Amino acid sequence: MLRSIASAPSFTRAYATKLAKWPRPKPGTAERPAYHAPDPLLNNPKAVVTELPDEDLTFIHRPPPTAPSPFSLTTNPVSPLLRPRPPQAEMPLPPPSRTPSKELPRASGQTMSEIRRLRALDPERYTCGVLARKFNVTRGFVQAIAALKKSQRKSKKRAQELVHQQARDKWSEKKTTLMMIKTKRRELW
Repeated sequence: MLRSIASAPSFTRAYATKLAKWPRPKPGTAERPAYHAPDPLLNNPKAVVTELPDEDLTFIHRPPPTAPSPFSLTTNPVSPLLRPRPPQAEMPLPPPSRTPSKELPRASGQTMSEIRRLRALDPERYTCGVLARKFNVTRGFVQAIAALKKSQRKSKKRAQELVHQQARDKWSEKKTTLMMIKTKRRELW
């Protein structure tokens, strides 16, 4: 019958001595202690330490490591917000983001009065889009110069809301829930 290796006295003795030589660290600790950098103020050979015994204060003056150069961040900061502002005359304008294809014609006073007249005459027939296409202007321009009366705007908004509500009534339960969640998120955030 073979004896196991662990039960041999020489193996046990060698294993026990190795444990004494190289003890394992405690769980959760490092193999070697953490590095603590020396204090640069106290360990600087050029530092001048002045103690005031009356007030229990210690002043440590450490000169800068190098002389300020023209490219140092103190005299020439990287951020344009920290740099001194040049005079306005030297500042060039940024290039245009897009070049206009053609000069847009300006609407004459007669055109504007005609837009106002038609809009007031029948706002249902002469909507902003219809007038914008007819006079070759934008819808926003028509809304700006020929705004509806407050009562007309309210009735138009009510009619639009009714159309929207009829569309919402056709939604499924899932879509209704999702839209309610989206509305609540907009309220909270």
